This record gives sequence, structure tokens and C-alpha cells, in this order.
Amino acid sequence: MPKVVVTPRIRGFLCTNAHPAGCAANARRQVDLARGAGAGLGRVLVVGSSTGYGLSSLVTTVWGYGARALGVCLERPASGERTASAGWYNLAELHRLAHDERRELRTINGDAFAHEVKDQVVEALRELGPVDLVVYSVASPRRKDPDSERVWTSVLKTVGSPARAKHIDVRDESVTTVDVEPATEEEIEATVKVMGGEDWELWIRRLLDERLLSRGARSVAYSYVGPRVTHPIYRSGTIGRAKQHLEATAGRLHVLLAERIGGGAWVSVNKAAVTQASVVIPAVPLYQSLLYKVMKDGGTHEQPLDQMLRLFRDHLGPGREPQLDASRLIRLDDHEMEAGVQARVHELWTQVTTENLNELSDWPGFKREFRQLFGFDVELVDYDEPVEIDRPLV
Repeated sequence: MPKVVVTPRIRGFLCTNAHPAGCAANARRQVDLARGAGAGLGRVLVVGSSTGYGLSSLVTTVWGYGARALGVCLERPASGERTASAGWYNLAELHRLAHDERRELRTINGDAFAHEVKDQVVEALRELGPVDLVVYSVASPRRKDPDSERVWTSVLKTVGSPARAKHIDVRDESVTTVDVEPATEEEIEATVKVMGGEDWELWIRRLLDERLLSRGARSVAYSYVGPRVTHPIYRSGTIGRAKQHLEATAGRLHVLLAERIGGGAWVSVNKAAVTQASVVIPAVPLYQSLLYKVMKDGGTHEQPLDQMLRLFRDHLGPGREPQLDASRLIRLDDHEMEAGVQARVHELWTQVTTENLNELSDWPGFKREFRQLFGFDVELVDYDEPVEIDRPLV
């Protein structure tokens, strides 16, 4: 395939291409930061391994703790002059590094909700061996039921009453308001089906039945709570219902794993981060840009890899026991939710307008992080240089 110059195709918070060299540079940066964090992890399965917190979990366990890893994702390879997806390029670079360093890293590219993909994972683990940790980090807008073939589609709506919140209109970067309508019962159910804990439980039960979880194996999934200003749309909305289902699932799985193999399951509530999933939630980009300003000024800002390094250092690494709140949640959002941080963010929230957006928030930094998700605006990458867009998973 000939080399081409890749320029970003971005409209609002929709990017339809990715830069292979930029994504590779992002992946190498995470690897370099994670190296030597600890040791002693055996085999790891990461379901949702190609972007965001799932990608950082994969990097942390393999390069930070020496794990042998199997990842599951659904990403698009390059085709003709069309680039691959960002997640594909992220993993292509991780596979290259793992191959060069003789590390064990395998990827199954397919729909994590499908029985066929679970079958492929079972076959791979029969060769690799039972896993000591299962990370579940799937972010998808829809899910096909593996038995009925029904397709469930999640929605970003409130529950009960409509809500109005401040928002950034990305078309002209103005601070405006957004009205969000309440969901129907069917839409709530669909969102829980897609984003709740049902598929996580199917994975764990399948691995247990196949005897592919080692003695004492653990599992973790990721959630978010956020501030009161986003609660009507997020925590108290349809997504929140799904997250509550995920958290309840963790309780059931914890009992199951403890009884069967002496293991456990938890949900980690992570800090707000710029991800392909988070940027489309009404009000959240404005909140995050204000939060980033406050946390960067205070020296407490963390990106997904920083969070995952802390998760394993303090809670899930070898010899560590998770520190839980009253709801059995690991709270990696503690710096975000610190009273002083939230008070300052709330103060800025009441003051921010179109005219002072760049002064009161880190909106430029937020936009840069969004572009970097797709390999653009990455330091030391020459975007005028033609690049090979067909990069295989070794």
C-alpha cells in the first residue's frame, strides 16, 4: 500500500480517520511511563483493550507488571486509502513493541458481546493458560443480543424529568445550553443492556465454567460518578442507570468468585477523562475543560495511564487489597471530587461564557487531547511526511 499524507477529518467531536505515526507515538509514551511499575502479574484478559482506560490497563499490566496478556476489541484495519481506526493503530504499535521485547501479547478483534468471540478467547486461553485478572472496559453505543439477535441501542437521556445544562456547541465553540429529554422505559432498558453489567457477568461465568480463571483471580470494571452539575444527564440519567447495574453486578460477581475460586470483583470509579465515549455526553466537555484547568493548576491532573498505574499500585497489584468506600467502590476519582476542587469548578461553571471560555477553562487543552486520541497534534510527529497506513497486528 503506498504511503500517504494523513490529515485530520474532524467535525465537532466526530473524527473519521487516524494518524498511524501519532497513535504509535501515543502508545510508546504510555509504555515508557509504565515500565517497571511493579512485577508479579501472571496472565491478564482485557476486554475492551484498544482505547481509553482499557488500553492503559493493557499497557500497565504488560509493561508495568510483566503480565502475559490477551486483549479483545473491535477495531477497523486500513482499507485502500482509508486509514485504520485509532484503536487499531494503538494496538499495532503495542504488538510491535511486544514482539521486539519478547512479551506475550495477543489480540482477538471482534464483537465482545458475541458468543463467537468468547469462543475464540476460550480457545486462546486454553493455550495461554488460566488468567489471574479480567479487566472489563467495553464502551459501545449498541449491543446485539447473542441469543435473540436483537440490537440494543443506548441513549443519552435523563430519567423522569427533562434537564437543561450548560454546554459547548462545538460548531462555533460557544457556551450555550442544551435541553435533554427524559427516556422511555424501553430506552432505559436498552441503555442498561448495552452499558450495564450483563455482558461482564457472561464473560466471568463463561471463564469459570471453562476453568480458565486461576485460583484467587480478580476482575475489575470501570465506572464514573461525576459532579452534581452533570448528574441529571449522567449519574441520574440513563447512563447512570447502566453504571448502577454494573456496580450491582460487581457485588454478585464478587460473591461468586469468592465462593468458587477465592477471588473477587470490583468496580473502579475513575476520574473524568477525554475519551471517544465521554466527549459526546451533553455538558461533560464543558465540565471537563473547567476541571482540567483547576486540576492542572493544582498539580493533580491525571490521564488514563496515571489512573491505571495508581489503581494497580494501591489496589489491584500483587499483594494489594482494594480500598473501598461504603458502596464497595474503588475511588480513583478522589482528587477530582476533592471538596476544594469541586468548589472551584462550580464557581467557574457559574461564570463561564463564550467570551471567557479560553480564560476560565482548559478548552484548548481539551481539544488537543481529543485530537490526540486519533494521533493528531502529537509532539515530534511530522504530519507533512507520507506514512504507511496499513499496519498489521503482529
